[in-house]
Amino acid sequence: MNKMTTGTLCIAALILLVCADCGKGTEAPTSPNVSIEPLQLRLFQPLPEVINSGANRLTEEKIALGRMLYYENRLSKGQDISCNSCHLLDSFGVDNQPTSDGHKGLKGDRNSPSVYNAAGHFMQFWDGRATDVEAQAKGPITNPVEMAMPSEEYVITVLKSMPEYIEAFQKAFPEDAAPISYDNMAKAIGAFERKLLTPSRWDRFLRGDQNALTSDEKAGFNAYMEAGCQACHAGPYLGGEFYQKLGVVKDWPDSADLGREKVTKLEADRMMFKVPGLRNVEKTKPYYHNGSMESLEEAVSRMAEYQLGKSLSDEELKSIIAFLRSLTGDIPAEYIRPPVLPQSTDKTPKPDIS
Repeated sequence: MNKMTTGTLCIAALILLVCADCGKGTEAPTSPNVSIEPLQLRLFQPLPEVINSGANRLTEEKIALGRMLYYENRLSKGQDISCNSCHLLDSFGVDNQPTSDGHKGLKGDRNSPSVYNAAGHFMQFWDGRATDVEAQAKGPITNPVEMAMPSEEYVITVLKSMPEYIEAFQKAFPEDAAPISYDNMAKAIGAFERKLLTPSRWDRFLRGDQNALTSDEKAGFNAYMEAGCQACHAGPYLGGEFYQKLGVVKDWPDSADLGREKVTKLEADRMMFKVPGLRNVEKTKPYYHNGSMESLEEAVSRMAEYQLGKSLSDEELKSIIAFLRSLTGDIPAEYIRPPVLPQSTDKTPKPDIS
């Protein structure tokens, strides 16, 4: 779906989709009396093996450098925060906090979403202010509330102080006269993130394995479709394809964060947020842009009420949650193994203590 920036267009998409269409864990035998209509699956696709970028060619050397940088605490002013601090790769890419701890314990105002599968989203951040994961990687490092580096130049000074990084950048960007740059740092991190994918039993089902889902999970998918969840949460990532107003049919009770309007300054973008993907949603609490909801059941119930104008029964809610749990995928343990990082030198800036 194309990028949508106004409430009118998003609501139109919601209505059209609903009208058009009104895993990790122990496998269990499926029941022959629970089936899914094949036509309903046309809105969904399995995860790709890699999320490629025409502007950032993936190489082993670039990915290896990106892995190092992802775990690198010295990309923060206090040398105590890395990308992995807020997006823990061994914990489904989140820290399970409403908002994350930044420089000297400062807190941001938005929840840190999972980095897994995020490279396939049409934009990055809740308000879409970055076009891709490469652009997203630049933001937190110099954000005063997050990693708080004083400037891009300071970041380059830190990286150039370590011979192993000089060599790694030269291998990753052999055609560049000056391989160590802020752009290349972001490209390396982005290259690493483009293979952070978590295929689940849902993907096996989409590829034709009818026994990949339990009968309860199949019934849950049918309940998901009947409720209209696919209006926003479809595609390979079950979301992440456009912006949507929070509070489509009923005003959202908390409007302290105006969403995309903070970026565009357009009233039409008030309370507009990027639709989050539902991959691993069982594991990525708390929910919403501000991390205000701990319970997945309550989060789904509230979405139905405020986005679809529906009140789900306890049985419907339980069934939908059963399907959502089939979206919990496999963490690529070997791919995310923390690397051995370069040693600091006497030229490496010391941690900030001011």
